[in-house]
Amino acid sequence: MSVTIYVPCDSGALALGAEKVAKAIESEIAARGIDARIVRNGSRGLYWLEPMVEVETADGRVAYGPVAANDVASLFDAGLVSGGSHRLSLGKTEDIPFLAKQTRLTFARVGITDPLSLDDYKSHGGLRGLEKAVAAAPADIVKTVTDSGLRGRGGAGFPTGIKWNTVLQAVADRKYILCNADEGDSGTFADRMIMEGDPFVLIEGMAIAGIATGATKGFVYIRSEYPHAIATMTRAVEIARKRGVLGVNVLGSPNAFDIEIRSGAGAYVCGEETSLMNSLEGKRGVVRAKPPLPAIQGLFGKPTVINNVISLASVPIIMDRGAEFYRDFGMGRSRGTIPIQIAGNVKHGGLFEAAFGLSLGEIVDDIGGGTATGRPVKAVQVGGPLGAYFPRKLFDTPFDYEAFAAKDGLVGHAGIVVFDDTADMLKQARFAMEFCAIESCGKCTPCRIGSTRGVETIDKIAAGIEPEKNLALVTDLCNTMKFGSLCALGGFTPYPVMSSINHFPDDFKPAATAVAAE
Repeated sequence: MSVTIYVPCDSGALALGAEKVAKAIESEIAARGIDARIVRNGSRGLYWLEPMVEVETADGRVAYGPVAANDVASLFDAGLVSGGSHRLSLGKTEDIPFLAKQTRLTFARVGITDPLSLDDYKSHGGLRGLEKAVAAAPADIVKTVTDSGLRGRGGAGFPTGIKWNTVLQAVADRKYILCNADEGDSGTFADRMIMEGDPFVLIEGMAIAGIATGATKGFVYIRSEYPHAIATMTRAVEIARKRGVLGVNVLGSPNAFDIEIRSGAGAYVCGEETSLMNSLEGKRGVVRAKPPLPAIQGLFGKPTVINNVISLASVPIIMDRGAEFYRDFGMGRSRGTIPIQIAGNVKHGGLFEAAFGLSLGEIVDDIGGGTATGRPVKAVQVGGPLGAYFPRKLFDTPFDYEAFAAKDGLVGHAGIVVFDDTADMLKQARFAMEFCAIESCGKCTPCRIGSTRGVETIDKIAAGIEPEKNLALVTDLCNTMKFGSLCALGGFTPYPVMSSINHFPDDFKPAATAVAAE
């Protein structure tokens, strides 16, 4: 009986040596004459254990990790093919505490299936949502998504169903579904994990969106720094087209829908939906003024649904299991699950999908295991480079859009970056302003000039020059940027700056700044 061995082809695992491990396993199989095959799966998201090798046994999958190429021979000596004991043994994969505590809906197949096997995808529940969609009226699909409570997982938290309904009601000869896969926030990797580990779920979600709104063409705009995701998505689209999942008759229905993969231009601001559309149209990635909204006049001037990868990848299970099933998870107006990405100075960095409502402390201390250095946690930035820094006194905040907003924070794309007590929050505030200055598209004055003046003013504070006066000036700059910028780049930069000043005032005092200046 042939044995199946799983070695991740995920970028994170590849960066840690997964390709060498796969080749070493292949060599051992050949040398020992073992009847076995290697499947390159996605990552389970336990990055401190990557490369994590799994083997299918009679009792289920057994994991080993982190595996290096020079560990492979000893693994086979210890009986890898039958799940034998080894110093790298992790036991049954599903029993690993980090995985066992999760509620995987959007990521249900990631790490389990062969990413480019449509048969594998279907055998694990894939395409059931699309099958129901092709048999339903567009308005009923939109109602299901609306009733599920799904909100934009890209950071804005806007109700997905409302956006879809606007495009459905719009009258035009052409409509588009645009997937924003320009995942540029620090500490985020969920979009990449989906595209590399379960690309068909994104394709299925986009096809459902197309049928629901009357759109016949979709684009996936992937950041250029994701070559493996671009390659996997390109191949997956070709397979889906060949198998009738995409094309003029989706799953044999009268509905037409096709997808094109596009590589981003390397600008952070192109993660903003109107800049992204300009880039797709071959123009400079500059923010557009709104209105008109993209749902009315978007890509090429046509009604356009723009959703993040996770938003679209969450749609198939909603269509398959129903709105109530999905809505039963979460809290308040934040329904369903959220893939939390834990990164930075943390012991257990990785992806943890759970229903909204976990406290920030639970995520950092219990799930993340505290800092990798063993030092106390000083600050946690949630929501990417434009997210607020939360101190330990705010660790009781539940992971919920409204709860974070009430404490001047952002859930954003659910990236969490942990810092220990050696972090200098004045430097972090400066970095936020510098990041905005570098990445600004330059269209609006508050963002373009405000961020540049912000860097200069924080440098004066660091040098001990009139700190109180310059702190007041930074506060005033932040106020202007927050309410005067055209998009979230300038509008959200004040979050990390002001949270650093408000929660860590000692780092901005003359004694601290004098040390920082040295």
